[in-house]
Amino acid sequence: MGVLLIGSGGREHALAYAFSRNQMASDIFCTPGNGGIAELATCLDLDVNDHMSVVDFCRNNSVELVVVGPELPLVDGLVDSLEAQGIKAFGPTKAAAQLEGSKAFTKQLCSKYNIPTADYEVFDEADVAYCYLNDCSYPVVIKADGLAAGKGVVIAHDHAQAQQAVQDCFDGRFGDAGTSIVIEEYLVGEEASFFAICDGESAMELPTAQDHKCAFDGDVGPNTGGMGAYSPAPVMSYEMRQRTMDEIIMPTLKGMKADGIPFKGVLFAGLMITSDGPKLIEYNVRFGDPECQVLIARLRSDLLPVMLASSDGKLDRMVNQFDDRPAITIVMASKGYPGAYESGSEIKGLEEAAKDPDIMIFHAGTKNEDGRILATGGRVLNITALGKTVSKARDKAYAAIEKIDWPQGFYRKDIGWRAVEREKETT
Repeated sequence: MGVLLIGSGGREHALAYAFSRNQMASDIFCTPGNGGIAELATCLDLDVNDHMSVVDFCRNNSVELVVVGPELPLVDGLVDSLEAQGIKAFGPTKAAAQLEGSKAFTKQLCSKYNIPTADYEVFDEADVAYCYLNDCSYPVVIKADGLAAGKGVVIAHDHAQAQQAVQDCFDGRFGDAGTSIVIEEYLVGEEASFFAICDGESAMELPTAQDHKCAFDGDVGPNTGGMGAYSPAPVMSYEMRQRTMDEIIMPTLKGMKADGIPFKGVLFAGLMITSDGPKLIEYNVRFGDPECQVLIARLRSDLLPVMLASSDGKLDRMVNQFDDRPAITIVMASKGYPGAYESGSEIKGLEEAAKDPDIMIFHAGTKNEDGRILATGGRVLNITALGKTVSKARDKAYAAIEKIDWPQGFYRKDIGWRAVEREKETT
C-alpha cells in the first residue's frame, strides 16, 4: 500500500522508520520530509494547505493512507477533506482537533464530563481578565486559547507578570490564537506524557514518556519544542496509568462521541501527577516530538495496521508490542535555538555514531545536499538509544553524540535526570 506522511521533523522521521519496517508499505511518500526521511521515503513538496492538491497526489500515486504528523493541518481540516474524497487518514477531524486547537474547548469538555484538570476561567476581553487577576492566588497560568507554536503559555509568578501576559495576548502577540485566553490554576506535581491511539470509541494505551522543555541543563532557560525525552515515565505507575485511562482518556472519548465529534488518531495527554492523582494540563492530537522518537524506538509490532484500524473504527481487534527496555532521545540543536540561529553547517560522523544497533538517529532540521547532511532548523537531530535502564540508555546516547562532528550544535547534558535519580534510590 502507498502511504503519505505529512511533516518534516524528528517525529516524522521516526514514523517513516516504523513504516519502512512494514511490508505493507510498498511506497512511502513524505512532504516535505528532511535529510533523514529521504533515505526511507520519496520526499516531495506538496502544499498541504491546498487540500485538493494532496487529494490529487494520493489518487495519482495509489496512496491508501495519509498520516498527518503536525497539528496545523489537523486543525485546518485536512483529514476531513481526505475522507470526503474516500482517502483514509490517520488523525482527527477538524472538529475533534479542537482538543488541541482550542484550550477553552478542552476545558469546557473537562467541566462537562468531570475530567480532572486545573480550575480555570475563559476571557474574551482584556479588562475583564485584568479584574479577575486581582483575586488570583499566584503563581497562575495564562494561556492563549489557540495554537501558538508552543509559545502561548506563561506561568505568571505575580500580578505584574500576569497582567503583562494578558496584555501580550490581547495586543496580538500570538495573532488570532490570543483573541481569547484561559487563566488557570497552577498545578503542583510531576509532569508526564500519556498517549493513546483512538478509533472514536475505544483506546489503545501506549507507553508513557517524559520530556525536557527547557533549553539548558537543570531545566532552566527558555522553553523549547523539547530538548529530549525518555520512556517510560517512572512516575506513571500501573495505578496512575489506570487512573489516567479511567478518569481522563475514556471520559474524553465518551464525551466527544456524545457531542457528535468522535475522536480518532493519537490522543496525547499532558498530565500533572498531583497529590490527588493525574490531572489534565492539555491535550495534543498527534504524537509528541521528541516523545514519538522514544516510543518508536521501543515499538516491536507493526504500526500501520493499528493506524488503519483507528481510521476504520476497528481498534479493539489490534495489539501493540513494545520493548521492555527504556529508551531515551537527546536533541542536538543549532546554537542560538530557540532564538536566532544559523543554517547550513555540515554535520559529520553520523554513520559512525549509529553503528550500535541500539542507537537510532532521527533527523529533524536537516537536508541532504550532494551527500552532505546540512543543518536547516533549530532542533536538528534526535540521538535515540535503548538500554537495560534509563542510565545505560543515556550513556549509549551520549557516547554516540561524542562521535558526531558538528561544532555549531549544542545539547543538554542531563536528559533523563529524574529517572536516573530514581534508579540510584533503588540500588
